[in-house]
Amino acid sequence: MMKKTACIMGGIMLAATVLSACGSDDGQGAGSASPAGSAGPAASPAASQAAKEELKPLDLTIAVHQPGEIPAKGNPMEQALAKYTNTNLSFQWIPTSGYDEKINVMLASGELPKLVKVSYVPTIVSAMQSGVFWEVGPYLKDYKNLSAQSDIYYDNIKVDGKLYGIPVYRGIGRAVLHYRKDWFDAMGLKVPKTLDEWYNVLKTAADADPDKNGKRDTYGLMLDKNYNQGVASTLTRLSVAQGGPNKWKVDAQGNFTPEFMTDEFTNTLKLFKRLYDEKLINQDFAVTDALTIDKTYESGRVAMRISGGNAQSMQTNLEKVVPTAVIDAVPMEGAGGIRVPGESGNAGILAIPKSAVKTEAEMKRILTFLDQLLDKEMVYLLNKGIEGKHYKVEGNFTIPLDKDADAKEVKPYRDTLLQRGEAYNMDKPMKQTDLFLKNNKIVADNDKYAVPNPALTLASATYTERGSELEQQITDAETKFIMGKIDEAGWKAEVEKWKKNGGDKMMEEYKASYLKSKK
Repeated sequence: MMKKTACIMGGIMLAATVLSACGSDDGQGAGSASPAGSAGPAASPAASQAAKEELKPLDLTIAVHQPGEIPAKGNPMEQALAKYTNTNLSFQWIPTSGYDEKINVMLASGELPKLVKVSYVPTIVSAMQSGVFWEVGPYLKDYKNLSAQSDIYYDNIKVDGKLYGIPVYRGIGRAVLHYRKDWFDAMGLKVPKTLDEWYNVLKTAADADPDKNGKRDTYGLMLDKNYNQGVASTLTRLSVAQGGPNKWKVDAQGNFTPEFMTDEFTNTLKLFKRLYDEKLINQDFAVTDALTIDKTYESGRVAMRISGGNAQSMQTNLEKVVPTAVIDAVPMEGAGGIRVPGESGNAGILAIPKSAVKTEAEMKRILTFLDQLLDKEMVYLLNKGIEGKHYKVEGNFTIPLDKDADAKEVKPYRDTLLQRGEAYNMDKPMKQTDLFLKNNKIVADNDKYAVPNPALTLASATYTERGSELEQQITDAETKFIMGKIDEAGWKAEVEKWKKNGGDKMMEEYKASYLKSKK
């Protein structure tokens, strides 16, 4: 049986012993045994001093997203983390809504903490190229847990072939279609594959009063204001299922075409416009936040959702309002089979700023901390919490004890620090429902059907300097087209404007970088 998390709370000297075996100032890698004679009476003064330094707790400041309520400083979870890793932890929880802006201010002022969660966006890519963060790639081989993860997680966040942080690991193919099976069965509907089928299902779900309340207050699908942004873009997920590219298309000659200049994407965009015109999707989508959409789904008014989330959580929340509701999960499938956009494989990057961490020795201690987060004890702590408080062991499974406590006390750390869920260093998975297991299997199987973004790690000076501005121009144009503020001619004009404002140059730069990478 695994070491109980209660043991994590025990003596700091045990954690110090772990640390002393996981890295030192003399350049040895984490997990390396100390050379014979490196300790004891014969040890040199320098070696003795290095050993003493290793025994000292590492003062570690960390800036991360604020997931809901801020945990109390010094809470049991934080104490367990600190004692196991021999650190004095200080978390800076920053609201998600203004997170990137806050990080940019910290970057400009040089007031970054020792460990900061960043996104793979132009400002951060530029900072990495400018040497703001430590390059950690050459050190990974010395850390047993970090080096055990698939290369794809690291390859997807490299800049000019170099790794400047550790990804907060996340699934590659997370798009799953969740739908109201009870409604589909009652109305004789099948899960849609083609765009025409999508239209017919969405129209029926809006017009046929599936909740039988005599009102036209249901939707087949709802959108929030981020419907066309990032890795979770509903537009991208649906167009990829129809055979389209994931953000960018590249041909055999290395020519790049953005998704919005392909037929599959354009046809999907036109479908959304038709849905809007016929009031088959929410008319306020351009200003609606995700939380509002969540509440509408959970109130039992929506038939389908393309999500990276957990179908069982949706089922649990929905049946509190509609006890007879039944949610099912299926892969995103088009006429040509299952296709999902491959995501970056991370929920951010934990980077180590040189302005806050001056020496290689301290940088390596922080890598040791990150490596320890993937030790079995920490995997259980971050995913399940403290045994006896948040979960119990029952045979070969673990059983949650207090879901509210988990959400408030465990989830903030689970969502912001390194963990691989049940995919690494966990031998007692959570006892789950068939729906949960089905959803997870779809996500795992999606790796086989994931369509990569060929431009993900390619170099483009234009993207670095103006990528956000150019993307905003196109996403705004997409919204205007759906809402009828511009027609097809206006849409084409926006595309041409994008090309002239730097899009053409970006495509050329991606081609050059792509061809260079193939040599």
